[in-house]
Amino acid sequence: MKAAKICDRIWALHADIDSADDRFEGIWPIPNGVSLNSYLIRGEKIALIDLVRDWCGAAANLKAQLADAGLEVASIDYLILNHLEPDHTGWLAEFKAQNPCVEIIATAKGVELVKSFYKITDGLKAVKSGDTLDLGGVTLQFEETPNVHWPETMMTFEPESGTLFSCDAFGSYGKLGKRVFDDEYYAEEHAFFQTESLRYYANIVGSFSTFVKKAIQKVAPLGIKVVAPSHGLIWREKPQVIIDRYLKYAGYMEGPQEKEICVVWGSMYGNTRTALEALLKGIEDERVPFSIHRVPDEDVSFVLADAFKSAGIVIAMPTYEYKMFPPMAYVLDMFERKHVWNRKALRIGSWGWVGGAKKEYEEKVAPLKWTHIEPLEWAGAADEATRAALRERGRELARAVKAG
Repeated sequence: MKAAKICDRIWALHADIDSADDRFEGIWPIPNGVSLNSYLIRGEKIALIDLVRDWCGAAANLKAQLADAGLEVASIDYLILNHLEPDHTGWLAEFKAQNPCVEIIATAKGVELVKSFYKITDGLKAVKSGDTLDLGGVTLQFEETPNVHWPETMMTFEPESGTLFSCDAFGSYGKLGKRVFDDEYYAEEHAFFQTESLRYYANIVGSFSTFVKKAIQKVAPLGIKVVAPSHGLIWREKPQVIIDRYLKYAGYMEGPQEKEICVVWGSMYGNTRTALEALLKGIEDERVPFSIHRVPDEDVSFVLADAFKSAGIVIAMPTYEYKMFPPMAYVLDMFERKHVWNRKALRIGSWGWVGGAKKEYEEKVAPLKWTHIEPLEWAGAADEATRAALRERGRELARAVKAG
């Protein structure tokens, strides 16, 4: 795979991670892969922005694309690390061994992470917002964007081309193949990347939505013409699309969210599942769209994506040994970690010899600031009266979602 030219002095180098057995951050499934993007800037001196982890041959691929540009690792004068997470720096020790004279540039917190992660203490330079680097014919400008999504994060901007190297901000899951730019994809393919950008955001960045908003406000005056993230499409035709998309995602934390309902359910012997059908009919009565996810069958990564954008949440689960159905407890723990806040919510479920999920559930959702419709529990299989009540609960939740 060859380097992709962004402009006369800037190239994208990318590797596709295409391993169905692997997970991003060791947690999130990537059935459609993910890209690792680095960027080459050539002036009189040469800079490389962001590295890779030696993952599925990514390091060898990076070296091959450098060679295609007539360069080798030792040719790089400056290595700019926007973010120190190991998917962007895992190959740093080997890179430094092959190029001992390279100057490594990061924020002050980033420099400290280089020292602690990789035991590199020489050739380090800390930069802050507004600092610049003159490569001779090309100038790079640095902007600190802390907590998007690690505290040391920054973005790098090249003013002449208007290219913003944004690292994890504006990223997405999904491998790219030979097409790396937004204008190389059809509308239906963009629909795929939109879905994967939401899942990526909810999984990786969602907890830091306040800082995403601040970062976008900070870089907005720069005159951005190209958004070049470290995962996903490079936006050269319509960069504002991905910026606006991230602003929308960031807004979901406090609201408003989409007028939809995310239904998450688990069932031991079918009693909760069967009764849930009545509730769904109530939602349908009010013509509110909903997504539905069964746990533990479906990975929480996909549950999070729909929950993050939806104004309404249904939690349908049985009591299990006096407490919550364990897979649902994990889902709610992840909702708390990823700040799925300020939703309209409804809990339903069956119990066997005794209930007991209520106490644990209320403790888990307390930080989420949800507004609850009155829950409904029943023993064993739901009777007709319970089904009728569930249908009405579905209507009530749907009406609350529509009311906003």
